[in-house]
Amino acid sequence: MPTHYLACDLGADSGRVILGTLDNGKISLEELHRFPTGATKVAGALHWEFDRLLNELKTGLKKAAAKNLPIASISTDSWGVDYVVYDERGLPLSPVWCYRDSRTAQGVEIVTGKVEWPTIYSITGIQFMALNTIYQIVTEPAERLAAAKHILLIGDAFNFFCSGVARNEVSNASTTQLYNPTYKRWSKRLFAALGLREDLFAPICASGTVLGPMKKNLAAEVGLPQIEVVASCSHDTGAAVAAVPASGENWAYLSSGTWSLMGVEWSKPVINDQSRNLGFTNEIGYGDTTRLLKNIVGLWLIQESRRHWNKGSKKLEFADLEKLAIAAPPFISLINPDDPRFLSPDNMPGKIADFCRETDQPVPADIGACVRCIYESLALFYRVTLRRTERLIGKKIERLHIVGGGSKDATLNQFTANALKISVLAGPTECAALGNILVQAIALGHVESHAAAREIVRNSFELKTFTPQDSAEWDAAAARFEKLLS
Repeated sequence: MPTHYLACDLGADSGRVILGTLDNGKISLEELHRFPTGATKVAGALHWEFDRLLNELKTGLKKAAAKNLPIASISTDSWGVDYVVYDERGLPLSPVWCYRDSRTAQGVEIVTGKVEWPTIYSITGIQFMALNTIYQIVTEPAERLAAAKHILLIGDAFNFFCSGVARNEVSNASTTQLYNPTYKRWSKRLFAALGLREDLFAPICASGTVLGPMKKNLAAEVGLPQIEVVASCSHDTGAAVAAVPASGENWAYLSSGTWSLMGVEWSKPVINDQSRNLGFTNEIGYGDTTRLLKNIVGLWLIQESRRHWNKGSKKLEFADLEKLAIAAPPFISLINPDDPRFLSPDNMPGKIADFCRETDQPVPADIGACVRCIYESLALFYRVTLRRTERLIGKKIERLHIVGGGSKDATLNQFTANALKISVLAGPTECAALGNILVQAIALGHVESHAAAREIVRNSFELKTFTPQDSAEWDAAAARFEKLLS
């Protein structure tokens, strides 16, 4: 008999409420409700419209109720690092800040004035990114933190809204750069150094924790019974990696979307001078595994470029951009996606042109040349990242699984196979929602193990394989590219 689950999957650009159905060893997904999540600028600062997003969730729940199906549970996954402050009454305080807000620069100064960077990394194993929670929280007004009962990360705040139980699930907690993966708790040392209360963030729970039934008033409002609320993997990458359809060993993953998260599932954190200097991060995955990975600016480069180009009368779809890139000549110009200038929004093509001028390369001649430059540069950065990962773990990677929205981009997938010189398996696209749902199913005893959940994904979706081509050309381009990284 089919079993049904709900996933609220929140990305930095859009959110979805998705119905998952598990039936006879296969899983299928149906999008019930999609809505924009993008941050809003208020008086020059970037905020999330938290109340609106909760109302979008309720709209999705009402659509689920209208299906009149026996739904077992719900869980939310989201981007990491951002958080909601709650007062003593359990009400959220405004604003809910966006990680791209410029205040984080001040936060970096405050934190590094109190704790040296090597110490922070040795405690947390998280790569330096100015957007991390640690650099956001220290810019909060003291009176706001004093009034806070607890703080929840975004996905966990949605689970709290549904259940009334305040927990920060570990995959999300590990993104904050305030979590110690060795001792498996919030870092007392960092909290003390930064003058933060030890109880400021709500307690941590394991991936796949059943929080309890949906709040009675919410269930009545949306027309659902009091279904179970599960903290599956509240971080979207944690959820996506949980659903990677891999088997055996010697594989890596690339969760390809606005961000590219590339790494391996490992048994324990890798925290040393080499991993710190290479910018690798240790986030927690399902089953208390470590997601040793590198955060890479991904399709954000394309998304922001398209936003700039579409300010005119002509509107370009992503498929149009891909066609233009295929027609453009190869390896004219390359960028370093890790350059900090590419993190912020507005006129991405102009930033790419500036980088090319500064590195004595031709400025991309047109839209196709610009998109091709982005594709090739991302593929070459994936190559560098994979080689560095292999050095850190002492193992050769034999295949790469690309999941998420970017797995549909055949050109970028082929370029990635060419650059890495290994087979690339692409799909499925909705891995965050899949992982979210499958961890719910494991938590409720409907799926026996993580390995069984991954087998369900393999049985349910067709994966596309890309094999390496044009190796000599890509090797030559890689030699050019690595000079840009210094």
